[in-house]
Amino acid sequence: MNDPKAASRALSASESLLEQAKSGSGDDPAWIDFYVHSRLAADAAEIFRDLKTPQAALGWNRQAAAMPPGAFTRSVGMRLAIVATTHLQARDLDRGLELGHQSVTVLARVRSARAKDYVREFNTALSPWRLEPAVREFVHRTRKELGVSA
Repeated sequence: MNDPKAASRALSASESLLEQAKSGSGDDPAWIDFYVHSRLAADAAEIFRDLKTPQAALGWNRQAAAMPPGAFTRSVGMRLAIVATTHLQARDLDRGLELGHQSVTVLARVRSARAKDYVREFNTALSPWRLEPAVREFVHRTRKELGVSA
């Protein structure tokens, strides 16, 4: 709904529900065990990236636990692309490109249309800098290694 306040309220409610689930009432579905605060934080970073509120996205990202690329390759690559896009929203091209390159390196090892969509979104976010040599090089790399363009 493009409403950062509503998103914040929903995430606050989610945090409360997650705490209640951790208390182990026994009524919770088994699948909830994988959904921990760091996972919620990673989802929140993506939400605020979508809302184009980079400071909130980066704040939530700091709460998200680092995942080893060997165990969660696709998730790590997608999260790198999300955070890279967030840095572009904060007008930090250098950090955005650094994380974008890391994302491509990780995602070159997986086959996932969804993961490619995250890189495509990043490439689109690069459009204000499209004349920069480093940006042209990055877009060329994504085309060559992932088959992704802007």
